[in-house]
Amino acid sequence: SLRDSLYQLMYATEGTDESGTRIEDYSPGHIGLRRFFAALNNRQKLNRPVRIGFLGDSFIEGAIMVADLRSFMQKEFGGSGVGLVPITSVTAQFRPTIDNKADGWKTWSMLNDHDHDYVLPGTLFEPNKEKATVSMKNTNRYPELPQVSSVKLIYEMNRNTEMELVINNGADTLRRALPPTNKISQNVWLGDVSEAEYNFTRTEGFRVLGVALEDESGVVVDNFSLRGNSGLILDRFDIERSKELSEVRPYDLIILQYGLNVVSPGMLDYGWYEPRMVKTIDHLQDCFPAADILLLSVTDRSHQVDGRFETMPEVLATVHAQRRLAKRAAIPFWNMFGAMGGENSMVRFVENNWASKDYTHFSFRGGRELANALMKALLLEKEFYDEAEKTVH
Repeated sequence: SLRDSLYQLMYATEGTDESGTRIEDYSPGHIGLRRFFAALNNRQKLNRPVRIGFLGDSFIEGAIMVADLRSFMQKEFGGSGVGLVPITSVTAQFRPTIDNKADGWKTWSMLNDHDHDYVLPGTLFEPNKEKATVSMKNTNRYPELPQVSSVKLIYEMNRNTEMELVINNGADTLRRALPPTNKISQNVWLGDVSEAEYNFTRTEGFRVLGVALEDESGVVVDNFSLRGNSGLILDRFDIERSKELSEVRPYDLIILQYGLNVVSPGMLDYGWYEPRMVKTIDHLQDCFPAADILLLSVTDRSHQVDGRFETMPEVLATVHAQRRLAKRAAIPFWNMFGAMGGENSMVRFVENNWASKDYTHFSFRGGRELANALMKALLLEKEFYDEAEKTVH
């Protein structure tokens, strides 16, 4: 009750925030981001980075919005590097945060495969020939990217694979047999890294999640985008596999950005979507019990009416449904639609070249606007958390 009264005193309002200025925390006592903020405040003692998993659809492909949020977070709280990168993806050619090349791999995706057990990032990679390679080279598009202090191979199955790791174009080379395992494991190389190349042989029975380039302190933000994903398939994450991942790669915050693939022209009732997404969020909490979960609303999306572009009414209905399901799931919610400027704001974004002419997807510049707004909202919420902790204790 003390936290409730502080919450109302600080914000002088109850209920929704149509401006997207602040996080709407629907957890009892407004502690929905408590573990995340506690990790930030105690990051010097963690012996690992504070880790955020940013899950979404094509809206965050290529690290749109995520790259800037990562940069803002690392400027504020330290850390560097792009985090966990899949072996290959549809965005590998235009992603500005990492130069990624791979050869000899088959991709499995939970979007169309039901035969494997999935966890973050929702994709798996198996060599489809005797020798498989993957290289990751840091870019300088953001000041926190060019140099990191570790490179990690995250894999979930191995029989007798031989690994060669070439660091910084030959400055260091490591050759070793990876230990046999049926659990999610990681191979860690510590030292200054700007470029890493893996070569694998004897690859039968080898399955990989990805490669992480990051510091061992500060903040890491992993970008997990799956094109065409409504978010509902996350209820298929395997709980045991998730716990295995958390042992080697614990997450403090999971951000959910979905909705573009839920909005359907002509559909204004999303009552079917709410209970299914609440069930999905409950499942995520079972998979990652140590992580806080933050739900983002859908952004504005326009259609043409009498020659003018206007907000689709289905977008307003989806935002309403997402806020309601956040209340039912008792988790924090951020109104991204409001942060854009609300109704018809997509028109301004397109005019500014902040969004594409499909009036749906953002450019990197538009993503930066939203990342900046989310960073401000998180820092504002952290102020409340820090103040409430002082008062309660």
